[in-house]
Amino acid sequence: MHGFLGKLPLPKPARRFVLEATYGIQTRQSVHLSEIARALNEPIPLIKTVNRLSRQAARKNLAEDLTRFVIAQGAPRIKDRTLLVIDLSDLTKKYAEKMEYLARVRDGSTGKIPHGYWLCDVVGVECGGREIIPLAHHLWSQKAPGFESENQEILGLVDAVSTATDKRGVWVVDRGGDRVKILKPLIKRDLDFIVRLRGDRHLLYRGRLWLAEDLARACPLPYAETVKRQDLDGGETVRTLEFGLRKVRLPGLKQPLFLLVIRGFGARPLMVLTTLPLSKNRKTLWWVVEAYLTRWRIEETLRFAKQTYAIEDVRVLGYQSLRTMMALVLVAMHFAMTYLGTRAKLAVLCHHAVRAAKRLFGIPDFWYYAVADGIREILGRSATRPFGAQTFNPPSTAQLDLLHLVDT
Repeated sequence: MHGFLGKLPLPKPARRFVLEATYGIQTRQSVHLSEIARALNEPIPLIKTVNRLSRQAARKNLAEDLTRFVIAQGAPRIKDRTLLVIDLSDLTKKYAEKMEYLARVRDGSTGKIPHGYWLCDVVGVECGGREIIPLAHHLWSQKAPGFESENQEILGLVDAVSTATDKRGVWVVDRGGDRVKILKPLIKRDLDFIVRLRGDRHLLYRGRLWLAEDLARACPLPYAETVKRQDLDGGETVRTLEFGLRKVRLPGLKQPLFLLVIRGFGARPLMVLTTLPLSKNRKTLWWVVEAYLTRWRIEETLRFAKQTYAIEDVRVLGYQSLRTMMALVLVAMHFAMTYLGTRAKLAVLCHHAVRAAKRLFGIPDFWYYAVADGIREILGRSATRPFGAQTFNPPSTAQLDLLHLVDT
């Protein structure tokens, strides 16, 4: 963690706070300041540590600084065809009353409209790949000063990531990303995208205006692939997907686009709009289909953050502090999910963390849960604290074994 966070371009007190908070979040798997303070185990009253952490969490622009840092760390790993997945969700606080700028949000799991905040994640992943690169975990409220629109919040993250990556990558957005106020700016910024299209959107095809769903129903589907999906009960569901394409445009724009139509997920065809140059070639079209299917798997990433670090249980009252805590979760996620695999020694440490998790039923396909559990176990039994030589104690036998393992 020292190696990862030592590059932070922040004043020393802020850098120390980020290290301590990340250490506490990983050790206690909690965003409670009291739990982070307990992990630090300082020789002073607990409330003093909590108050210090609370003051630092309220630092102006700290959330933005941390997000820029993580994006900069992940940017070299983004290639021309790396998928940059945008995931919109919410953080519900249905019992909260005094948290600053509480707004009304739609709870995606229940469909109800409780109090809370909006979240937007940006995650990098290779098409069909397993390695996930968290780049942004951004929170906002429509009641906060300076808020303009959800579109501006999303495009702000797009600009931050695309600037750091020199416009590399392909942006992938699910439902809601096909709004004109998102698509036109992406096209004007010369960014490639794959966006799921609603049936009631209008497209130009051969000079005529069509409803997307009508165009999709008339589209020939000359290609087919069989895919398998593992069910929760351990079984498999086999689906045959048929797909084809149309060359289209958005009304008022000259940019050629392609509508990829996929049938096999339900009664209605699934429609995907992309800037990628497509041709009537099975391999080329299937890459786009697989890219969109990869986006579905990324939903587990947000579930990982919510479950592993219990972000919905955050209890800071100030809006700036709340944004900072979400940015610290991003730092913790990037450390556990990306940074540990960047060097050979750290990859060994990552596998040691998985073993330390001591899971009864093996390691699931989404193994970052096990990595986070292993980090918690390793840090939880450590006799050291994250800052200051005066707090160092000799490592235990288990630590010596780990240090030997990493060095070899």
